Amino acid sequence: MWQAHEPGYDVASAISQGGRDYQEDTLVTDFPLGSDSGFVVLADGMGGHAAGDVASKIVVTEVFSELKFQSESFGYSENDIPTHLFDAAKSANECLLSEVNSNPETMGMGSTLVSVVIRENRMFWISIGDSPLYILRNGKLEQLNEDHSMAPQIDFMVESGMIDAELGKNHPDRNCLTSVLMGESVAKIDCPKAPYELKVGDIILVSSDGLQFLGDEKIQEIVATHAKKPSSEISAHLLEAIRKLDDPDQDNVSFSVIKVNNFDITKPMIVSKPENQGHLKGHIGTTVANLNKDLIEPITDRAADVDLWYQRNR
Repeated sequence: MWQAHEPGYDVASAISQGGRDYQEDTLVTDFPLGSDSGFVVLADGMGGHAAGDVASKIVVTEVFSELKFQSESFGYSENDIPTHLFDAAKSANECLLSEVNSNPETMGMGSTLVSVVIRENRMFWISIGDSPLYILRNGKLEQLNEDHSMAPQIDFMVESGMIDAELGKNHPDRNCLTSVLMGESVAKIDCPKAPYELKVGDIILVSSDGLQFLGDEKIQEIVATHAKKPSSEISAHLLEAIRKLDDPDQDNVSFSVIKVNNFDITKPMIVSKPENQGHLKGHIGTTVANLNKDLIEPITDRAADVDLWYQRNR
């Protein structure tokens, strides 16, 4: 009997409204069967009546369209992936500004962003806000991206003995964001230039902060326990744990589980660059081509501050 080959990446996504009146998370994945690359885009909107759901949809739509347009080039210009991610974030921020200018009642809406591009065994990402990017490796869960909220500062105060652990855990400012997309200047953006090297058996978890209601220890326990199962089963167990938690204040939850399967992705595939790319450059126009110089400059080894390019290009 014919059997399909195991895909390089086993991907499943899930979403829950939790205890909120609105679903302000938006999520999309693109991992075509047979491709050696794929990506995830997740946004957690804020604003409630001020259209947080609209903000997250704008961000995901803009970032997805930019990455999809550029995805054909990932094979021959992999080093440009951080620039494409940076470009996409800038485009999304400008669209939010345009939306607010056209509809003043949406003033105050905004969104986090975490987007991951995987090319063979190398992972790039961009994140703004507090939506976590996790990896489970050898049974241990680790957050890879920066947390742009007050939580790290409050945790430092607890570790330094400035406040007690209980106050730190329930501090009213814990979830206040220090960087977010709102159509304004963005304080911080985490966009490493160098890719993170994946290993067979790694499990990537791209999520909104609603999943953290479980706590990192519980997330690790669930994912590690079911690590041999398909990503769809891992996702179902995570959602079931959220349901059993039965927290009336449960935030929206969205996440993608990406399993790196047991196949050979360790040798980079060399892809020749198409000879005629003029027609593509014409479509990109000022959105990408004329801004590449400004966008490349601020990207550092670990993070980039978008304030400079925003001021240049307003």
